Amino acid sequence: MAGNESAKTLGAVGQPHLVGLRHSEQELAVDWSDGRQSRFAAIWLLDNRPDGRHGPLGQRLFDIAELPEEPRIASATLTDNGDVAVTLAPANAALTYAAAWLRDHALDPASRAERRHPPQLWDKSLAQHLPTASYRDVATSERALAGWLADVRDYGFSLLTDVPTEPGTVLQVISLFGYVRETNYGKLFDVVSVEQPANLAFTGLALGNHTDNPYRDPVPQLQLLHCLSQASEGGESVVVDGFNAAERLRRESREDFELLTRHAVPFRYVEDGDGGRQVDLQAKSPLIELDSEGALYAVRYNNRSAAPLDLPEDWVIPYYRAYRRFGRLLHDPQATAGFRLTPGDLFIVDNRRVLHGRRGFGSGRRHLQGAYADKDSLLSRLRALEARP
Repeated sequence: MAGNESAKTLGAVGQPHLVGLRHSEQELAVDWSDGRQSRFAAIWLLDNRPDGRHGPLGQRLFDIAELPEEPRIASATLTDNGDVAVTLAPANAALTYAAAWLRDHALDPASRAERRHPPQLWDKSLAQHLPTASYRDVATSERALAGWLADVRDYGFSLLTDVPTEPGTVLQVISLFGYVRETNYGKLFDVVSVEQPANLAFTGLALGNHTDNPYRDPVPQLQLLHCLSQASEGGESVVVDGFNAAERLRRESREDFELLTRHAVPFRYVEDGDGGRQVDLQAKSPLIELDSEGALYAVRYNNRSAAPLDLPEDWVIPYYRAYRRFGRLLHDPQATAGFRLTPGDLFIVDNRRVLHGRRGFGSGRRHLQGAYADKDSLLSRLRALEARP
């Protein structure tokens, strides 16, 4: 890059620090002590000016439309304490950026990757070392709570043991990190066999691997199920990493993978609700949803709630081919981790990633209480806990 250059060696011992600085009118280039290089456009620097927010982490004080069309870097130098002093034209704004802040927000590929939390993909081997924590620990220790929440973030699944078997305790578990997502089922719901059920979950039949409530928009992001009593035989729970299956499909059949990301599937659930008010929930979403950079964002799969496909005629046969291939991967025994809940056990799944199911049961009464929550509150709580010294 043509332009002015400056070099110093400043920064805390053991931490990457700024060792070189160059700039043109359009962007600032920084060299770090670990060999990494980062570039910051003039418009980005002006948009993120240190005095442009209500407090360091507060909300922006101006609108993006108020920025000049083509801001320029008039000068950029290292201060004695290792920060970066920049003058931006045409307003001649003299701004100072902390080197540590620039590193934390750098846009080079390595820095951006450091800010991501890629999912830890898993298969049936997870059953040998299920991510597990004790309720007594997470309810009394912030360190233990952070560890449990991190497992949910990374694996999309975790167990909690020693949970009191008092009805409604699942709501207390949610209060450790967030808020209940109330639905037509109420704040919590009972999963127990009943006569003439409207939902197959309320029978003793096996339930295929599925994500919950894909007929809602937005779909509940977290599901918690708390075991109050267990059948004497059968009723084992199973979980499957939908992201692992989706990545396998991407590797083995890119065409099928892209079909499932490109076309939406309709889902529907109808029942007679309380007071004669009929429930008719409908939503359309892709079975595999990607983020803006092509990484997996969500998986939906619920054969019981799938409505007739609504696709262009020429895509129906190819789509069914892809749909069936994905369904087989999601039920592959090599992908399925099974475990048996005992009274006092609770498990949580990321409902946009991990499918859960149940093997059938006969004698005995199996009673779970469930509730939904949203993942944003869990991640917020985890960030706050991880930021503490």
